[in-house]
Amino acid sequence: MDESWSDPAHVLDVVTRLITAPRPELLPRFSRELAAVLPHRAAAMQTGDCTRSPFKVTGDTTITDAVTSVELEHLADLGVAGEAVVVEGVLAGVERTLVLLTSRPVVGNGAVLVVVPEGDVRPARDLGLAARLWDLSSTDAGQRAADPGPEVLATNLAASAARAQTVTDLGQTHAATLVALLSVLRSGRLGDRAARQTATDLAARALVDLRAVTKRDQTLSAESARAAFAVLSEQLAPIVGHADVAVDLVEPSEDRRLPQDIAHTARTVTRGLVIAALDRPGTTRVRASWRFDGPALRITVRDDSPDVPDVVVDPGLTERITPLNGHWEVDTVPGWGATITAVLPLTSAEPPELRPLDRLNPRELEVLAGISEGLRNRQIADRLQLSEHTVKFHVRNLLEKLKVTSRGQAAALAHDLRLEPVAVHRTA
Repeated sequence: MDESWSDPAHVLDVVTRLITAPRPELLPRFSRELAAVLPHRAAAMQTGDCTRSPFKVTGDTTITDAVTSVELEHLADLGVAGEAVVVEGVLAGVERTLVLLTSRPVVGNGAVLVVVPEGDVRPARDLGLAARLWDLSSTDAGQRAADPGPEVLATNLAASAARAQTVTDLGQTHAATLVALLSVLRSGRLGDRAARQTATDLAARALVDLRAVTKRDQTLSAESARAAFAVLSEQLAPIVGHADVAVDLVEPSEDRRLPQDIAHTARTVTRGLVIAALDRPGTTRVRASWRFDGPALRITVRDDSPDVPDVVVDPGLTERITPLNGHWEVDTVPGWGATITAVLPLTSAEPPELRPLDRLNPRELEVLAGISEGLRNRQIADRLQLSEHTVKFHVRNLLEKLKVTSRGQAAALAHDLRLEPVAVHRTA
């Protein structure tokens, strides 16, 4: 290990760079800092604190492009919180020596980092430092995830690329299993009994993988309402413990599963409303509660401050609930206090329907541009340096995506929607 790591100033500089990294850049930045302690070819992270992208990779693409969430699920079970564990495991389809760094979550679900070391694994002292750095970095990231900004909430609701990755992994895994089963059943080298046993083993292994990924998906996408409220109570404890005001925190009577975006926002809103109530003159009692009302969560904070005419909800809190289609209900009675309720729907709105041209990929847009100019397939092929067969393939696909039956209809649609000309870059 570099001697600079014995310098406290250097260590603090590294920690500063890590905790100031934007969350999307945490893994590549951590990988760069880790290289001085633990040289490695690649790293893959699975976190329980990011619903949008719980699965991230960095490093050698010959490894990272082949990593699957199913593999990470198996490896995560081998990790020990707060420690670096050296294991022999399968990553990117190859059995290799791996180092597992697992964080101890204070807030959130924690994260596991799977590292593919370069050469021999470093001494225990170096691995211990790597484990502590990861614990600090991922714990900080988890705390930030517990209080996401409005822009993060808006993108969380649209769609989860990580979910798509998981579905793809499962599809590939089970397609491979079906092919293997068919091969076993068709094999003339295996007797009936051996074939049945082999097929049973393959099916059982695939079922275990499916259940593991399903369980992981549920953990990533939702959390228990009471568990979420318990985290809120811990966060408020330092505030209410020293206040001269009686604060009642009433957990939900139902213990439904809450989407994590809703749980994070509910905690943020409740904290903000409680702090505002404590600041109002004359307040002696505050009551905060969560209650399910059909397909919505009602977050209510009530105080007994006699000074209520100017009660206004913090605009920052409004920014938090707006992306979730939430709204406020405010009831103030002079001399009796204020009751403020945030209503958060538990289901997101349907995403807006795509415009016709949004359904096309860049190559199909190039082909459509040629059609709109009256070019034939051969002319389009020459322009784009494609085979005529490939152009026909793109024409068939774009007609289907645009839901039209002829080139003329596609051209008319392109003109109506003002398709911009597509620049074509020729290769030398």
